Amino acid sequence: MSGKIRCAHILVKNEAIAQAVLEKIKQGESFAKLAEQYSIDGSRKHGGDLGLFGRGEMVRPFEEAAFKLNKGDVSGIVKTEFGYHIIKRLE
Repeated sequence: MSGKIRCAHILVKNEAIAQAVLEKIKQGESFAKLAEQYSIDGSRKHGGDLGLFGRGEMVRPFEEAAFKLNKGDVSGIVKTEFGYHIIKRLE
């Protein structure tokens, strides 16, 4: 694969919501279902799936966190100008 990864994310407005969602993920709740329920961007309709992307396509803090993840891993809370993200690497 040409340096591209596939991730899903949950984007929320504040850190308190992000922390609550992260706790639910740690307790084994479905990432995709939580994305549909909580995320504030269009990817929520697809369980947060952002599809394939390469370096330079996402804002830097998001990209740096996403590319550090191994397949199946979930990030901590990542703050960008859009809000607070929780990222899951799909492939």
